[in-house]
Amino acid sequence: MNTFQDIFKSGFLESVTEFSLVDTLVGMAFAVAIGLFIFVVYKKTFAGVMYSTGFAMTLIGLALVTTLVIMAVTSNVVLSLGMVGALSIVRFRAAIKEPMEIVYLFWSIAAGIVIGAGMIPLAVLGSGMIGCILLLFSNRKIHENPYILILDCGDERAEDSAMAIAREAVARLSVKSKTVNAAGIELTMEIRMKDGETAFVNRLNAVDGVSSATLVSYNGEYMA
Repeated sequence: MNTFQDIFKSGFLESVTEFSLVDTLVGMAFAVAIGLFIFVVYKKTFAGVMYSTGFAMTLIGLALVTTLVIMAVTSNVVLSLGMVGALSIVRFRAAIKEPMEIVYLFWSIAAGIVIGAGMIPLAVLGSGMIGCILLLFSNRKIHENPYILILDCGDERAEDSAMAIAREAVARLSVKSKTVNAAGIELTMEIRMKDGETAFVNRLNAVDGVSSATLVSYNGEYMA
């Protein structure tokens, strides 16, 4: 009569005996710790339109899953070949809204790979350096944020008066577009303000012939 071990003589039980519970727990613990660190850095450096808690939690999950996969792959050559084939058919359809999100995704995956390969000190040191660099440069204000000023003027006289006030109130002004039609003149300008002063918009709106004055923040990708 065949025993349980005889049925699985192909190597299944031998692979199970090679499994180390301690190494797995240590690796997964470090994956959680580094994943949480990536989560915190992402939250601190986020500068997009809408913060996504789901994406932030994905960073932790990616580190854990990647660590688990690499641990399995490094323990068995045959399994590694099968894993490559299985992962090659996976397709991701989630849209990346911010370029920096790609950095965090690769960071989580790379941390999981390094931890799964057993190089935990490298993962800790490398993640610490990456996090410090991202925190340093994200909180550093390199230049003044540009703004878009939109003016609706009834005639050329109102345009000249409004432009005089705008040039005096802002640090820099550049006309991006000018639309003239039967309803009047619409001007779109990129400006750099002086010390965040916005009271000049009220003066622009008070100019005789100016029907509206709109100021919006602009970072090159979206307006808010």
